[in-house]
Amino acid sequence: MNNLSAFKAYDIRGKVPEEVNETLAYKLGRVFIDELQAKRVVLGYDIRLESKGLADALVRGFTDAGADVLCLGLCGTEEVYFNTADLDADGGIMVTASHNPKGYNGMKLVSKDAQPISRDSGLNRFAERILADELGGLAAKPGLLTPCLSKERYINHLMGYVDVASLKPTKVVLDCGNGAAGAVIKQIAAHLPFECVFVNDNPDGNFPNGVPNPLLPTMRDLTAQAVREHHADLGIAWDGDFDRCFLFDETGEFVEGYYLVGLLAETLLAKYPGGKIIYDPRLTWNTIEQVTQAGGVPIQSKTGHAFIKERMRLEDAVYGGEMSAHHYFKDFFYCDSGMIPWLLITQLMSVSGKPLSALVAERVAAYPCSGELNYTVADVPSVLARVQAHFADLNTLQDNTDGLGLDFGDWRLNIRTSNTEPLLRLNVESRGDRNLVWQKVAEIEDLIDNR
Repeated sequence: MNNLSAFKAYDIRGKVPEEVNETLAYKLGRVFIDELQAKRVVLGYDIRLESKGLADALVRGFTDAGADVLCLGLCGTEEVYFNTADLDADGGIMVTASHNPKGYNGMKLVSKDAQPISRDSGLNRFAERILADELGGLAAKPGLLTPCLSKERYINHLMGYVDVASLKPTKVVLDCGNGAAGAVIKQIAAHLPFECVFVNDNPDGNFPNGVPNPLLPTMRDLTAQAVREHHADLGIAWDGDFDRCFLFDETGEFVEGYYLVGLLAETLLAKYPGGKIIYDPRLTWNTIEQVTQAGGVPIQSKTGHAFIKERMRLEDAVYGGEMSAHHYFKDFFYCDSGMIPWLLITQLMSVSGKPLSALVAERVAAYPCSGELNYTVADVPSVLARVQAHFADLNTLQDNTDGLGLDFGDWRLNIRTSNTEPLLRLNVESRGDRNLVWQKVAEIEDLIDNR
């Protein structure tokens, strides 16, 4: 293993088998146990074709190092988080490449209490040891593998976020994206007074309906069409490991995750008055305003689940949200969940009597945004320098929390390199001027294309 390019800022993710393979997984299992001095760990995997093989290799590494393994089997990333904390395990690994295209795979690592292991908290050390083949000793007595397939405690925890008695009959489209969400969704649906229309609920690692990433505009049509066809009140779609959910209003219109951050922040602040709310620097104005108006304290963090969770623990924040549809909850061990957000939103719709479109309309008008736009760029530093130089004379406020953030008063931008894919990501928002957003997107795209 002389190629450890799959070790990213906050997880392991790369092409199979060049960057991620069973040899790497086995060695990681050995190092993981030795570094954490772990006696018992949780393991789960997504539906990707290679995931079961990678998980089996991890099991060999774990047990050879002497640790017992609680294997969840096919599951979502948040189930590994939940069970690691809930069962008081010493750590956990989820085999997943989340929303990456077919042909990619990876692993997300947590230590005790589901605390993420990132580049800043041990992941680099793991890579160095694997590269040097310093795997730790073999145990005199191998650890044991125990299936842990019941989802009852996890489902019961999720249902604790809503008052089922307050929920009104609602028709919802549930698009599982051929990922791992189907089994969990069906167990949750059994508790709810909803009419459920299931779409792509058969797990299939070939992703016959496309990569499960509704953040991509091209991957939204099936959900939107189903909402309109079935005259549903709400559409929900998940990515492959369902740590993110994406919402569509009753017209089939996609609702940017940015506006859900403010909506969920208001909801959580009603329960935790004066609480702290963590947000990422890509799109910010609406979140800051909604949190402040609701009596909360908005706090900015670098983008990425490891960074958001670390800041949430530091601040004891009640909620954290990213515009990319990651939502984090203090009561969920400061972890992200793709199930809690839609449960809270459906309850808000029931209690308020308003459709989702009405709940976000004012905020969308006040702070229109581009959503996240992605570009394949050969020389990222030169593009960032070109953007910065282009606007240098406009007396802007600059924020380097994550990538390049520029505030022009009536509009702002954030442009940054992806931590998980070879892409440059752009977000633009304005104060009430949708046309201005797209004018500025076009202006910046000229700079990006100016090779």
